Amino acid sequence: MKKAYIYIAIIITSILFSFYSNSQGSSVYVASIEDDIINPIMAEYIDHAVKEAEVNNAECLIIKLDTPGGLLTSTRKIVKSIMNSKIPIVVYVSPSGARAGSAGVFITLAANIAAMAPSTNIGAAHPVYLNEEGRGVGGFKETIDKLLKNKNEDKEDKRVEEAKEKASPMDDKILNDTKAWVKSIAELRNRNVNLAVDAVEKSISVTENEALSSKMIDLIAFDVDDLLHKINGWKVNVEGKEKELKTENVTVVDIAPTLRSKILSVLAHPNITYILLMLGFYGLLFEFTHPGIGFSGVVGVICLIIAFYSMQVLPTNYAGVALIVVAIILFIAEIKVTSYGLLTLGGISAFLSGSLILFDSPHKFMQISISLIVAFGIATFLIAFLLLSLAIKAKRSKRLVGTEILVGKKAEVILADGNRGKIFIDGEIWNVNSEKDLEKGQVVEVLEVKGMSLLVK
Repeated sequence: MKKAYIYIAIIITSILFSFYSNSQGSSVYVASIEDDIINPIMAEYIDHAVKEAEVNNAECLIIKLDTPGGLLTSTRKIVKSIMNSKIPIVVYVSPSGARAGSAGVFITLAANIAAMAPSTNIGAAHPVYLNEEGRGVGGFKETIDKLLKNKNEDKEDKRVEEAKEKASPMDDKILNDTKAWVKSIAELRNRNVNLAVDAVEKSISVTENEALSSKMIDLIAFDVDDLLHKINGWKVNVEGKEKELKTENVTVVDIAPTLRSKILSVLAHPNITYILLMLGFYGLLFEFTHPGIGFSGVVGVICLIIAFYSMQVLPTNYAGVALIVVAIILFIAEIKVTSYGLLTLGGISAFLSGSLILFDSPHKFMQISISLIVAFGIATFLIAFLLLSLAIKAKRSKRLVGTEILVGKKAEVILADGNRGKIFIDGEIWNVNSEKDLEKGQVVEVLEVKGMSLLVK
């Protein structure tokens, strides 16, 4: 009888627990890329978000996207995480005014469900590769196309041929590879293949309404709540199996970037990296010009280490780094060698050249701000001018050695006898003579060293 009561209690408890669990509903996880560059830090964050949503068996993961673009390698990692996810991924370009530019196109197309908020846009995914001559992918192809379109004279034929000769084979390779990649993504997700390819090949950008009408995305939603309402009941393919989304009355869980990711993301910005690099070089410059292991040297080394880490995730041109290093060496050499400003001028030229080519990217969001370069250029010029002035002053100043260093110093009379007496100066007691009588405690100034005595007044 007791066993029967126990079984009944277990059954009732199970029913109540099941009812409670169903009443709680499932969860939807949300990760956000808010007006940020797609870089290795962001790829790590999205991969973490996908895995966390999978572990917690979320109904789906929503990636709120607003990006101008970023690195192609990092984009591939994010797309790989999305397409190999064990749960549905929804990419939502939001809020209003946001964009899915460049790398954002691939991320949006890779989602099981692609959505956009009103007044957003998507496109301009033309890949950019900088070769040794600093030319971008498709740069010469575009030149050729324009020349062919406007060709009216024989002179234009010559210009077309010159442009073709200068074009790098690497341009076509990367462009074709990227086109094939975006085409495969669009085909897998049943999206508009032609428009996806045009976004890559011709840098086409469209609004949310144009993207919806051309079947590049699946829907338009005003906010996350509206998105959850609209995708409820949608059937998506995950790992070869069809799954129906149940997004009504779900718990929304925001996946915030870790403190580490936030810090590294800030440090990976070109302007921040440049500032750290400059502070590091200034610290070392001050340390070299003021010998001794001090605060400036320690801070300078720390700033340089952080800057070099950041440069690993940025399109760094190490020729620019080398030029900046040469500039610092020239500033230090100016103190040791009398060049009357020539080394300083060379240092300023190397500094500005290195700063301008430090990061190889035609995109503004991956470049150093010109105003920042100008500000540091002026600061560097002033520092170099100050060091030069001190060096010239040191060269022109008269070097005093031995007892000559006592001339001009003042001391107190410790013993007086008429116009003679003794003073204590520089740790020694000297006999002194004066034209006038001396008094004990009187302060006198050394005028001249005469043998073993001093002439004072």
